[in-house]
Amino acid sequence: MVKRAFLLIHLCVVICFTITGQIAINSDKNKMMFGDTTRIGRPFAKDPHVIEYKGRYLIYYSLPAHSDKNNPVQGWGIGIAGSKDLINWNKIGEITPAGEYEKKGLAAPCALVINGKVHLFYQTYGNGKGDAICHAVSDDGINFIRNETNPVFHPTGDWNRGRAIDAEVYKFRDRYLLFFATRDPDYKIQMQGVASAPSNTTFSRDQWTQLTDYPILKPEYPWEGECVEGASIIQKGESLYMFYAGAYNNNPQQIGVARSSDGVRWERLSNKPFLTNGDPGDWNYSESGHPHIFEDKDGKTYLFFQGNNDNGKTWFISNVEVTWNSNGPILKF
Repeated sequence: MVKRAFLLIHLCVVICFTITGQIAINSDKNKMMFGDTTRIGRPFAKDPHVIEYKGRYLIYYSLPAHSDKNNPVQGWGIGIAGSKDLINWNKIGEITPAGEYEKKGLAAPCALVINGKVHLFYQTYGNGKGDAICHAVSDDGINFIRNETNPVFHPTGDWNRGRAIDAEVYKFRDRYLLFFATRDPDYKIQMQGVASAPSNTTFSRDQWTQLTDYPILKPEYPWEGECVEGASIIQKGESLYMFYAGAYNNNPQQIGVARSSDGVRWERLSNKPFLTNGDPGDWNYSESGHPHIFEDKDGKTYLFFQGNNDNGKTWFISNVEVTWNSNGPILKF
């Protein structure tokens, strides 16, 4: 577990606005701090997912509903920002609700580059137990065409309520694995499930197979509270590593790590968080949550995560480099 001092980025910093209305906070030119003010007038960006595409980095993130109820675009959406260095980001687009199944919003993106196209997986928002995973594809990373079979996945079985959120799709061996968060039958405990699709899939609804009739990871330790969600996957050697969020937002949510040889059976690396929330006064005092582990083209890996210190009035995205040894990941500081 890293010392909290590594993440102490205070809010007594220089604030710079751009013409798009997004906000960047820079107390250290070598640290990322990104929020988007365009919807509610204060920085708010959650659920990061990063790719490298056509010579730049793209980050996809969740945006809240507009505070202006007269805005023609309503409901949660997905923001898109670009960067050359993984530190400084400029907003370049949004994905907004389209179709009846998305009318209340969409959120929690996951992006993959496959054969030169960006495949985006995301959840519908605001439908309770009816929320499900959707899929879209793009030639430029900004404009997306929806899968005609959307929503493409929701879980079955008496161990869950049929809800699927926080999609993470990762190709492992000869198939794609879809990791998702769902709730127990009492709609109280958030936990992880997994499904698969063949390597030649179009990601349509009929191509997903749920792999278990039980959760692959659920809360066990006190710091995880009643929630394990937001899985992000990376392969190192023959093993998969899952970075996951423990506890519901601001309880505080923190980040743990588990390891698997097959994507179905998982073992935690520790009974303590890998990345904690900060101390009182730190920018991430309320939480360090919803991870995304990104491997750059030079082999370096970075853990992106969301945080705030005001119980969710604002949300920022930051990152930290992660190195590896035979025991697993190590936060670099």
